[in-house]
Amino acid sequence: MKRRNILLVEDNLAHVRLIREAFKESQLVHETVAVKDGVEALEYLRQQGKYACAKLPDAILLDLNLPRKDGREVLAELKSDPNLQHIPVLVLTTSNNERDIRESYKLHANCYIQKPQNLHQLFSVVDIIQKFWMETVTLPSESI
Repeated sequence: MKRRNILLVEDNLAHVRLIREAFKESQLVHETVAVKDGVEALEYLRQQGKYACAKLPDAILLDLNLPRKDGREVLAELKSDPNLQHIPVLVLTTSNNERDIRESYKLHANCYIQKPQNLHQLFSVVDIIQKFWMETVTLPSESI
């Protein structure tokens, strides 16, 4: 099983810790890099500033409600960039607003997942993400 690199774009540090812990439970080692807002996410993906040596992720877990630049803006910029648009984006957010769901898919999100309200459900969702996105699907290589 290939080691995957996951970019977690999440401003809530508690959610970052829990998601990382859930990935650890999966028994497969993935590198999870977390950034706290949309501006930092785009800097990471464009390998700018302190992220000049960053490795492009195999997948992105993107919250919608972020400071400085929200997830919708990040998604729009990411999917319009020929160097980044191949990276799968999994929207992982607390919003169950139909407008957010439609807008995310309109902006070419690969899936939309509402964050569960309890720890057990969060671990279950991360396990499903792990099994499907990291083990089952064939992801593009970084050298496109």
